Amino acid sequence: MNKKILKTALPAIFLTVSTAVCAGELSGRLTFEEYLALARQGDAESQLKLGLLYARGKNIQQDYKEAAKWLRNAAEQGDVNAQFSLGIIYRYGRGVQQDYKEAVEWFRKAAEQGDASSQFNLGVMYRFGQGVLQDYKQAEVWWRKAAEQGDAGSQFSLGVIYRYGRGVQQDYKEAVKWFRRAAEQGDASSQYNLGVIYASGRGVPQDDKQAVAWYRKAAEQGHVSARYHLRAMYRDLRGVL
Repeated sequence: MNKKILKTALPAIFLTVSTAVCAGELSGRLTFEEYLALARQGDAESQLKLGLLYARGKNIQQDYKEAAKWLRNAAEQGDVNAQFSLGIIYRYGRGVQQDYKEAVEWFRKAAEQGDASSQFNLGVMYRFGQGVLQDYKQAEVWWRKAAEQGDAGSQFSLGVIYRYGRGVQQDYKEAVKWFRRAAEQGDASSQYNLGVIYASGRGVPQDDKQAVAWYRKAAEQGHVSARYHLRAMYRDLRGVL
């Protein structure tokens, strides 16, 4: 990938959503028991919060099975954050049997409501043929929707498929556009790719100084390949004088 690689733990994006939704939930106006009571009565917001609390193990014992149960209850009522979170749980098999088709179903429901994180993940599922037939064109469709909302992962992914012509006609100018948007948000992989493109002059006028500038930005974030190329530029005195 894609830069968002499958890991054994839930990805940071899931934790970010849960932190945003659950911030202050136990120190605010309701206690855990009160949220539980509301969730049992069918309140979708409380079901979502309980699901994310159980997934994070926030002030309670972490329990992905309970998380999946409450997230499903909220997701079936159309809660977009619950749908996205349930997609993540099924994609990674946390508290449930890993099921890419089920993950795709929930990502799609949230993506169709305009959720950029779900659109990105749905694009990834199409890219790798997880739960669906591999389809770069569909990946491009969903990544573009998310990229236009400012999702850096999707912008990077569009840059990759346009640079290499995967499912789309190869177009370096289009690749540069999307790499730049993600790079300006601090995405190290996009910064590195811009460096490579400026060094080669594909899609932009060849410019060693720009290549060095983008390599440096990525290298400062620990990007290994960017560090290697930056050293090579200094060794060859390209763009550094």
